[in-house]
Amino acid sequence: MTIFHGHDGTALHYERSGDGAPLVAIPGGPGMGSGYLGTLGGLDAHRGLVRLDPRGCGRSAVPADRASCAFGAQAADVEALREHLGAERVDLLGHSAGALTAQRYAAEFPHRVRSLVLVTPVGRAAREPDPAELAAIRAARSAEPWYPDAAEADALLAGGTGDPAELARRITPFFWGRWDGTARDAAFAPEAAPAAPWMRDAFYAGADLAGGRPVPAPVLVVAGGRDGLIGTAPARLAAALHPRARLAVLPEVGHRPWVEEPAAFASLVREFLDRP
Repeated sequence: MTIFHGHDGTALHYERSGDGAPLVAIPGGPGMGSGYLGTLGGLDAHRGLVRLDPRGCGRSAVPADRASCAFGAQAADVEALREHLGAERVDLLGHSAGALTAQRYAAEFPHRVRSLVLVTPVGRAAREPDPAELAAIRAARSAEPWYPDAAEADALLAGGTGDPAELARRITPFFWGRWDGTARDAAFAPEAAPAAPWMRDAFYAGADLAGGRPVPAPVLVVAGGRDGLIGTAPARLAAALHPRARLAVLPEVGHRPWVEEPAAFASLVREFLDRP
């Protein structure tokens, strides 16, 4: 891990693997460290993969002002990282909630972004799931053995009863295209630990349900057809917002496509990044 300093001097960490032009990756959560991203399906074999731990996440320090953890404010940290790397422009990837920070940075610093990859984004400038779509995605799994327990936990969460942490663990199969050993290991790995309780509200402060700002750079938006956490609707909204966007829906995967179909995911992203 390497230390740099954010826009207000907060000590932040990143980890770089591989050689070549930097691909800066911002994790989701909000509030998760970047360790769960792994190599993003082996992308570090072709790029200098730079995994950022945002402020208050992973090994990065908790700032004195928690308001600086808002995704809009964190765009300035991405710029500080670019300067630290000495790169004129970067390719930028945001996963889930991290896609909000990535889009804000690309809108505010358009001349610093060569291209933008949004992986199962939560929306454009806020969380924008379609409840009907999510219900349909989850109901389509009703024949699977884990479904009754996950559906019960989902109902308890909606009703506000029970231990939220335990219930959230029980509904995890909804977030994966295949609930198998690989998914379990990734979902419950130490590096996938939940964020600090205060982080969610701090991160989403200033969210804009009216939509975000168009990004001039080429954009690849990747959605999982079985993503029962956020669905495909937010990805479709993001693809419609950005004028040079391409939407790719991987039908059999959930919220972390690089875990379930690493070769297909890496090939898709590489083809986009290597375009002329």
